[in-house]
Amino acid sequence: MHGRPRTPDRPAPQVDHACAATTPGAGGQRLRWPLPALLVWALAWTSTVLLVRQGLAPGAALLAGALLAGALALKAGSRWRRLITATGFPVSALLSGWGGTLPAWLWLVPLGLLALAYPLRAWSDAPMFPTGRGALDALPSVVPLPAGASVLDAGCGLGHGLQALHRCWPQAVLHGIEWSRPLARLARWRCRGARITAGDMWSASWSAHDLVYLFQRPESMSRAWAKARGEMRPGSWLISLEFAVPDQAPSAVLDVPGQRRIWVYRVDGALKSRPRRSDMQNTVSDAQRVMPTDRN
Repeated sequence: MHGRPRTPDRPAPQVDHACAATTPGAGGQRLRWPLPALLVWALAWTSTVLLVRQGLAPGAALLAGALLAGALALKAGSRWRRLITATGFPVSALLSGWGGTLPAWLWLVPLGLLALAYPLRAWSDAPMFPTGRGALDALPSVVPLPAGASVLDAGCGLGHGLQALHRCWPQAVLHGIEWSRPLARLARWRCRGARITAGDMWSASWSAHDLVYLFQRPESMSRAWAKARGEMRPGSWLISLEFAVPDQAPSAVLDVPGQRRIWVYRVDGALKSRPRRSDMQNTVSDAQRVMPTDRN
């Protein structure tokens, strides 16, 4: 899932407010993700069924439904959400047999299995995108952790982030927390040396950890920083892959070729007023940037 090459002189990414977890609705109300995608899929299926009942060939009706879903997906926010929203209806149509002998409700089966494995509540934090194997290899150059340090992957999914953290600090005590119980069980099987629990990363305390790692959403980062400042010891670390804490100067910004940007924050434990955005931009431009060599 990780991907596109990064150049060291690329401007620091700004929080994309178009990637919000909510979508405007009638009367100014907003719908939490993934409800917008579910509504688009329902509209696509409804239009397809109505067109077939009006005498249109099933293939043409399904094409019209797919075009409708694609058009509505343009307003879904981030690139990944647009992709999920646009492809959900065609995938469900394929699974249903494209209007053949299979019942029309069959497309709900994979959606139900997905909801069991990855509950809707977890989708409001972040979709299940794994951390790349070498995505964090640059961290030890700026984050010195002693042997036995406690490291938490908050929202660990299948354990890809835990494996990347183990590459960085093989002597650390790794912890993971994941809302989905099936995913937590699979992560325990994949990461035998880590202590993984099924639970809510926002309710669980971060106070015992020397470092907390996140690969969340832009909208989650202010909440994560407030939690880190309120619970973690001074001198501990908050690490975010790809997304910055709004209006907070990082301790370091790591640009790794072929990987996502890493934002490094040192928790000082003091409650200070946030800097102005203009000051933040100047500070980030002067933040430490590291171009590590390949450790493989």
